[in-house]
Amino acid sequence: MKNTFIFDLDGTLLNTINDLADSTNFALEKNGYKKRTVEEVRSFVGEGVRKLMVRALPNDVDDSVIDQCIKDFKEYYSKNMRNKTAPYEGIMELLKTLKDNNMKVGVVSNKFDRAVKELCKDYFGDLIDIAVGEREGIAKKPAPDSVFEALRILDSKKECVLYIGDSDTDMETAKNAGVDSIGVTWGFRDREVLIETGAKYIAEKPLDILEISKI
Repeated sequence: MKNTFIFDLDGTLLNTINDLADSTNFALEKNGYKKRTVEEVRSFVGEGVRKLMVRALPNDVDDSVIDQCIKDFKEYYSKNMRNKTAPYEGIMELLKTLKDNNMKVGVVSNKFDRAVKELCKDYFGDLIDIAVGEREGIAKKPAPDSVFEALRILDSKKECVLYIGDSDTDMETAKNAGVDSIGVTWGFRDREVLIETGAKYIAEKPLDILEISKI
């Protein structure tokens, strides 16, 4: 029986794309570079802030520019990450149902750790048991390390886990961790991408996750 649900954050639990785009464009504009559209930023996210800025910047910039843009992004995002962000419709009901059924619930994200923990606390409170973001000493997704860290803290076995995410990175993470995956179609990637990268199940809306897990 599945008793542990590990969620990605951006594009899965929270629609963060507009705040991510605003923060990306703040950093780009501050450093003299062209701003990006929301759709462009949507295609850049999923593998951490460094990959986001590398993709948003021209190909020929050096590491010092990337580092400065990351610093500016983090400073701006830390102060503005709640401006336009909200849970997707049905997410709060899903999490409350999981909690009512004594399920273990965690979040694993490639967003920097402080932001992950603050957003989970602010939007979900005690509906989330553990939140793990990008930090020193734990390889980011699609490496399985952050999932293993969450399972260690939750004291859960791999065979009891469903990993839920919206991207190819998430499906690869689940595969690398040896856990079953649910790809969600309301996030930042298309259904076809999720299927191609190994999603065991597909959820069209949050409450589908309850049906898939037989809760």
